[in-house]
Amino acid sequence: MILHIATFRWRDTVTEEDVAELTTQLRNMAAGIPELRSYECGESLRLRPGGADFGVAAIVDDEAGLSAYLDSEAHASVYERLLGRMIADRAAAQLPVGPGAAL
Repeated sequence: MILHIATFRWRDTVTEEDVAELTTQLRNMAAGIPELRSYECGESLRLRPGGADFGVAAIVDDEAGLSAYLDSEAHASVYERLLGRMIADRAAAQLPVGPGAAL
């Protein structure tokens, strides 16, 4: 399995309402993508200094599942309507998870 992590820092113009709407839209999007085994998104708890404003963690079975998720019309729609205008900085990584994953 693959864990896809994406973190975002927002532009200064992003409001709490923007973040709430994005969170709702991402959760609705995820519910309609069968390749997603697990999906979490939300504002950073800011338990440590620095870091991102918002994060997404998605688990898929394989690279094909990751592509199905990231290249889906639903994902593109959320990006076009909300996420694209909000991002000041983005980082992402994909990690192996599950039995046999390297520690």
